[in-house]
Amino acid sequence: MAEELAERLGRRLGMREGDAEQQQQQQQQQQDAEPTPVPPGSPAVRALGSEGSPGGGRRLFSPAAEFREFSRRQLRDMERLFRQYDAGKDGFIDLMELKLMMEKLGAPQTHLGLKNMIKEVDEDLDSKLSFREFLLIFRKAAAGELQEDSGLHALARLSEIDVSTEGVKGAKSFFEAKVSAGSFEEEIRAEQEEKRRQAEEMKQRKAAFKELQSAFAQ
Repeated sequence: MAEELAERLGRRLGMREGDAEQQQQQQQQQQDAEPTPVPPGSPAVRALGSEGSPGGGRRLFSPAAEFREFSRRQLRDMERLFRQYDAGKDGFIDLMELKLMMEKLGAPQTHLGLKNMIKEVDEDLDSKLSFREFLLIFRKAAAGELQEDSGLHALARLSEIDVSTEGVKGAKSFFEAKVSAGSFEEEIRAEQEEKRRQAEEMKQRKAAFKELQSAFAQ
């Protein structure tokens, strides 16, 4: 009788241990299935830009894949400009950061003007500019969709990023040609080349003079 009770008790303990192990396995599987959250300030989010998803999370996007009308060099220039004025380093340009940006560019805007600038490209209605929405400014500018007296047009024009597309159908240039930023460097190189040429001529004249001296000495 005692042996039978002991056997039943052993079976019950074994079943409980098995259930506990099964529950642990299920919990582990659920944890593995959950996506790893991306911190708002992580380099991946800041570098590529992020947009709010319907579920309240974040999704990364590829500027090169979505904005194919721009070259990688143009996208790098736009990202550099965005980072420059993203003072909070949170991947967004808010109203105050946009205010500072427009002042630095020499085209200060009123409070209402700044709100209208954001509103024109604010697709997720969060009252600030993500990197993707920032790129939309230049897409609209390249397509000629911005009013010439608008704040966004001033931003695109004064940013000195040439958004004229390179061989992409349907795109339009909205800038006048600007003086190349490398013109100053070209002048320096030309001046250095002229100095080298003069030095070479002086060297040749000295060599000819020495030959002449040797001829007279003979």
